[in-house]
Amino acid sequence: VKHSGGCHCGAVRFEVWSSPDLHVFHCSCSVCTKKQNHHFIVPKSCFTLLQGVDNLTTYTFNTHVAKHTFCKTCGVQSFYTPRSNPDGYVAPHCLDPGTVRSVIVEKFCGEKWEESMQAHKSIKDM
Repeated sequence: VKHSGGCHCGAVRFEVWSSPDLHVFHCSCSVCTKKQNHHFIVPKSCFTLLQGVDNLTTYTFNTHVAKHTFCKTCGVQSFYTPRSNPDGYVAPHCLDPGTVRSVIVEKFCGEKWEESMQAHKSIKDM
C-alpha cells in the first residue's frame, strides 16, 4: 500500500510503498535509545520525498553512514537513511493513520551493532 507521512509541522511530507503489515525494529543503539526510535526499512525506490527538502537538516556520528534527517522547524525525524541499509530509508513513527494493518516489533541490539548485523538473518536484505 502507499503510506504517507511527515513531520509535526507539515513542512516535510513523504510517501512510501510497503506492506500494510510492518516489520518494525526497536534498536538499542545510543541515538535510537535517546530518540525512542522504532523504525522499518524500505528500499530507496519505494520512498518519495514530496516536499520539504530545503527544510531538512542532517545529523551524523561515528561512521557517518547513517543520515539522521530531521525538520529544521519542528525537529521531528520523519525518516532517515540507516547504517544497516544505506540505500534504504526508514519511515519510523510519522505515518499518517489509516494504512497500517499490523505491526510486528523485533528487538535489535544496537549497542553491539557489528555483532548484531552479522547475526541478523534478514535486515541486510530489506
